[in-house]
Amino acid sequence: MDNLCHTLAGAALGDAGLKQRSTLGMGTLLIASNLPDLDVAVFLTDTLAMSFRRGWTHGVLAIVVLPAALAALMVGWDRLRRRSRSPAVPPATFRGLLLLACLGTWLHVFMDFLNSYGVRLLMPFSNRWFYGDALYIVDPFLYVLFGGAIVLGRRAAKRAPGATSRPARIGLMLAGSYIVVMLASNVWARAEVRSGLDRAGRPADTRFMVTPVVVNPFKREVIIETGDRYEKGVLWFEPLPHFRPAGFGVDKNTTDPAVIAASQASRVDAYLRWSRFPFFVVERTAARTRVFLNDYRYSDETARYGWSAAQFDLPATIQ
Repeated sequence: MDNLCHTLAGAALGDAGLKQRSTLGMGTLLIASNLPDLDVAVFLTDTLAMSFRRGWTHGVLAIVVLPAALAALMVGWDRLRRRSRSPAVPPATFRGLLLLACLGTWLHVFMDFLNSYGVRLLMPFSNRWFYGDALYIVDPFLYVLFGGAIVLGRRAAKRAPGATSRPARIGLMLAGSYIVVMLASNVWARAEVRSGLDRAGRPADTRFMVTPVVVNPFKREVIIETGDRYEKGVLWFEPLPHFRPAGFGVDKNTTDPAVIAASQASRVDAYLRWSRFPFFVVERTAARTRVFLNDYRYSDETARYGWSAAQFDLPATIQ
């Protein structure tokens, strides 16, 4: 999920009463809710971003180390700076802040797991990706549920101090219910697509993905691997799930000589470890041959060069 959503989730947890666990509780929740995204620092380097992101800082080792480190830093800040400014406020407790840091960090990783981008939960021990495919990566419904709970709770607190927690708790319960429904509906949708592929005579090991689209929780996008191509389809809940092909797709294009030449680059290998449905597009001019490597999760039949595209220029002699 995006960082606005992570931040709203952390603030809702705090307003639900968890910030009372310790001094600096809200600050700890807000930081922890974004802490695994420390890996955005990769954008300052020449490393292919998607080959590093949602790995080291989202894996099992990080979700143990990062909360403890954050809690220790917050306690240190409390002792060095905060207490000198507000000595009447009770000191921060490591135990209380560690609990909040764990909740914020673990919720971040879980929410990232819920979309089609996925996370590498077993890092650094395994590079395997895990995908929930239950929520769109930018989900406006969570904005409304988390944000609305925060706004309503703080308005209530102006009328009656201490009344913040009830709206926040309701918002969290509604958000949790929405996530559960989306997870369950995706399992249902996958079963329907699998049944459709069986009826069409597709092999049992045919690889496919079912994932939500932005704004519409009753619609799913479907990608199916069919040999040298990927085909897209749409599934609607009407109210029962109904799958139909979209009528378009792309060729993987893996046998083109330019693609074979570009595949020798280490960045291509790094990209392919991240990519779920990779395909190549080759553009040839008199001056050069350009190879685009993309992922069909983030492209369609009219925009094959999506935000995930990496490009490689080769000598024009490679045709």
